[in-house]
Amino acid sequence: MALWRIRATVDDRPGYLSVLTASLALRGVNILTVQVHTTEVGAVDDFLVDAPEQVTEAELRAAVERGRGRDCWVARSEARGLADEPTRVLGLAGRLVRDPEAAGATLRTLLGADAVTWRPTPAAAPGGVGGTTMLLTDPAGGGYELRRREPSFTPAEYARAQALVELAATLARRDVDRVTLVLPDGAEVTVRPATVEDVPAVRELHAACSARSRQRRYLSGAADPSPARLRRLLEPARGVTVLATAGSGGAAEPVVAMANLLGEGDEAEAALLVRDDWQRRGLGSALLRRLVGHAERAGYAAVLLHVQAENTPMLRTLRRLDRPVAVERDGAVLTATLPLVPATAGWPAPGGTAGAVTGGPATAGRGAGAGAVVPAQRSD
Repeated sequence: MALWRIRATVDDRPGYLSVLTASLALRGVNILTVQVHTTEVGAVDDFLVDAPEQVTEAELRAAVERGRGRDCWVARSEARGLADEPTRVLGLAGRLVRDPEAAGATLRTLLGADAVTWRPTPAAAPGGVGGTTMLLTDPAGGGYELRRREPSFTPAEYARAQALVELAATLARRDVDRVTLVLPDGAEVTVRPATVEDVPAVRELHAACSARSRQRRYLSGAADPSPARLRRLLEPARGVTVLATAGSGGAAEPVVAMANLLGEGDEAEAALLVRDDWQRRGLGSALLRRLVGHAERAGYAAVLLHVQAENTPMLRTLRRLDRPVAVERDGAVLTATLPLVPATAGWPAPGGTAGAVTGGPATAGRGAGAGAVVPAQRSD
């Protein structure tokens, strides 16, 4: 027996597919898998079949045509074709997670393309469906052009390919957002966006923090968030969470700090949790600056922080931002508001009763480009 791939267009009418399969069965052909690609001209059926060794390509093509199939394409296949399509696509997505730069090679494998070309200008008319050329838009800029001799691309193939390109762009952006910070004492930390896969490491961070540090972060008790809450914190619907890991090894190193920016309306709330032995080393200031920078780029009007009145280290960290900060007190909790719109003289504090925390010198490394190694200023 020999494996073949057959692709043919069949009118999307009751009974037509059964006519085609019956015609193949008369030649002793066993259909192992079938995918249906809906198009404007009919259903394109993609078969993986097992045929007797003596059956030729021409005989398979003739059987398809007798079964009312048209635009037939036939080619020998390999045993790896037995993997179902979702499994194959997930495997390729996993390859992109390990190497986001492999988008071109992944597209070639996904679609059996003869050529994959990246161009610096976006695709003018993305899709390329119905022919042997496909144009994809790269969210990071530019676009991909794919070509193959046959068969023609289908809308389903375009959707899969575009999804993989967007995945690669997302992963690449995360790599760009990774930065190595050199603290004043010479220690290095890697700062990167968080994902839900970091839940175990962040739970270890909470376990390693003192009850006082956790209380300052969550403002109530010695909080130990549930895994479900941590998942929401690590990948918020609006905003961003970044983690600092000890050393420059990335995800394999222990998480020593977590910084959250949670958006609601035109404001975003920031919060920090730094492991006790990493406090007073400039790490909190560096993380807060990155959150404020993200909020500015995202277009928020202000960043809010809820701080216990006795948390003097965080208040000193706010002063080091060298920004006007309005502070309103409610019992033992202070709400600090950093306006991100152009500040004017006498910008009012919320409620009109608050004082202001004004800062010292501008912090070194502020506004450093992503992916750089930047110094961090000491913070209490």
